[in-house]
Amino acid sequence: MKFSGLTEQQPTALRRGGPDAFGNPAETVVSGGSGSPCRRCLKQVPKGEPYLNLAHKPFTTTQPYSEIGPIFLCKSCKSDPDGSLPQVLKTSPDYFLKAYSSDERIVYGTGAFTPASNVSSYAASLLAREDVAFVDARSSKNNCWLARITRQ
Repeated sequence: MKFSGLTEQQPTALRRGGPDAFGNPAETVVSGGSGSPCRRCLKQVPKGEPYLNLAHKPFTTTQPYSEIGPIFLCKSCKSDPDGSLPQVLKTSPDYFLKAYSSDERIVYGTGAFTPASNVSSYAASLLAREDVAFVDARSSKNNCWLARITRQ
């Protein structure tokens, strides 16, 4: 199982002033030290560091299930995620996991509020299903997209 955030190409374009999912430039904000998870490196943006706030659609198509929501990006990430359970999925008591098919449609009945200690096991159980292509992890409080979980 692999945990991933945005590819390097997406943040690079956004950091250069490219448009977000709604066609707007990203806003620059300074981190308070918590609650600002970067969707590229999958770590919290350190206190006092600038980050981008923008609208993101983690899907390649536009259809009823391609949700758009706010995300944060470090102004310059210092590391790439290694594919293991990332920091952004260890800082809250629970997360919302939901499975999708290969055509990026929700697989009904898979969405569940999941304790942080069960994120890996629940994602693995979903990925064991033939009708599931990937699992998205979201904030249980704000429904923001945090990371994508795929088979290795």
